[in-house]
Amino acid sequence: MSDQAQSLRNMVRTQSDSRARNTRIVTVTSGKGGVGKSNFTLNFALALQRKGFKVLVFDADIGLANIDLLMGASPKYSLYHLLKREKSIWDIIYKGYHDLEFIAGGSGFNDLIRLSEAEIDYFAQQVNELNGHVDFIIFDTGAGLSKETLKFIVAATETIVVTTPEPTAITDAYAIIKMVSAMGHEVRFRLVVNRVAEANEGKQTADKIGLVAKQFLNLDIEALGFVEDDVSVSKAVKKQVPFTVAYPTCPASRSIERLADRFVTGEAAPEAPSGGVKSFLNKMIKLLK
Repeated sequence: MSDQAQSLRNMVRTQSDSRARNTRIVTVTSGKGGVGKSNFTLNFALALQRKGFKVLVFDADIGLANIDLLMGASPKYSLYHLLKREKSIWDIIYKGYHDLEFIAGGSGFNDLIRLSEAEIDYFAQQVNELNGHVDFIIFDTGAGLSKETLKFIVAATETIVVTTPEPTAITDAYAIIKMVSAMGHEVRFRLVVNRVAEANEGKQTADKIGLVAKQFLNLDIEALGFVEDDVSVSKAVKKQVPFTVAYPTCPASRSIERLADRFVTGEAAPEAPSGGVKSFLNKMIKLLK
């Protein structure tokens, strides 16, 4: 990773306006821990990258930031160094498998709720530099509805909620949707059911959440898809290699590819972005100040 920051700067400087991207902001969250949210985020991002989209993963999980660990990477700088004005946004971007760009988070996100107005403006200015640099910025948030997670859910273009067929995971996934809705925020939720034994189990789980959300919250929750339960996933975690890289033809990897296809081309394909990074930052700043 020699002189990554300089190469990234050069890439941005030479990018013509005619090729500028409409950057979409996506938040990935879950009602509870242990459902495979971060692993999904990483491999979903890699699937989009393989389809020709440029993706940046922003690890926004305060307590359990582990995107770097899942790739066996050891970033020297993180969001913390940006907030302390020790590094620029380009200095804290690293590349993983298939040139997937990522920013390590960790304790830095604790500081977001304590920033001064000047520091918030600096943070916004730096993040705004990413507008047009990638097609997707995916924020991997912490499980549950913390103050920090709420900010990313509300500010993003859309939010993917990851759950499993377990009753507690289903209940907690619905709870996070209900809590955001009760606060009066209009958020586009998409649902992913992880670790399913077979397709019908994934459909039944998504239908349960969708039916209750429609009946009691008057919300239409789109089922983006499911990921099969697969021993290859745990093997890849031990190797610190994304499972779609270590075992590209395993059932879980095929599930991720189908899910990514549906995300960009199918009936669940996202609508045109409304404001991209600028809109995200405007919403975020209002929540921070």
